[in-house]
Amino acid sequence: MDAMQVSGKEGRMEILSVVVAAFASFAFGAVWYMSLAKPWMQAAGIECDSNGKPVNGASLMPFVVSGICMILVAGMMRHIFTMSGIDTPFYGTMGGFGVGLFFITPWVAMNYAYAMRPVKLAVIDGGYSTIGCTIIGLVLTLF
Repeated sequence: MDAMQVSGKEGRMEILSVVVAAFASFAFGAVWYMSLAKPWMQAAGIECDSNGKPVNGASLMPFVVSGICMILVAGMMRHIFTMSGIDTPFYGTMGGFGVGLFFITPWVAMNYAYAMRPVKLAVIDGGYSTIGCTIIGLVLTLF
């Protein structure tokens, strides 16, 4: 079957792999940012109340946007992996690591440099980009 043709059960499995990979990376992000919440909020300049909670932090919108973005990243990585013949967990992990470390993290760092954001913020967010994409790459090649 041509790499561009997706139908039936195979197509459903590919969509499922994208959703599971996106969820796995999103879940890792929850753990990552919960464990780095204080340094991240400090570096990001997030104003906190007396309890250490972000002021105006009740919106679900960042989580919705994050979920959509994870699906987009996982979907594009699946497409790139299919077109490149990456189909083993080892190569999926290495491919995901490369996407995170050499595509996403430099872009984040460049944007933060222009915005005069702290290097610490780029390191925390770049770390998530790298590990999150590594997880996506692994999960995509487990199906």
